[in-house]
Amino acid sequence: MNRQQLRQAILEELAGIAPDIDTANVSDNARLRDEYDLDSMDALNLLTALHQRLGISIPERDYARMYTIGDLLEYLGEQSEH
Repeated sequence: MNRQQLRQAILEELAGIAPDIDTANVSDNARLRDEYDLDSMDALNLLTALHQRLGISIPERDYARMYTIGDLLEYLGEQSEH
């Protein structure tokens, strides 16, 4: 899966969790919790949805690395290569 496909998957799952976010205007560098008001449960639901959709395990110890869409893209891209 290429970076654009990963980004699309992330945005689709984000829209399912936070439908009030305009995913067409989400910056890869925007901090999801700060700029889009995702709480910890929303963040967990997003990571769980991505795991189910992509089949990529995201260990709890790595959750703290997931601040932005760019962070998710980097992490998921690295994991999908393995």
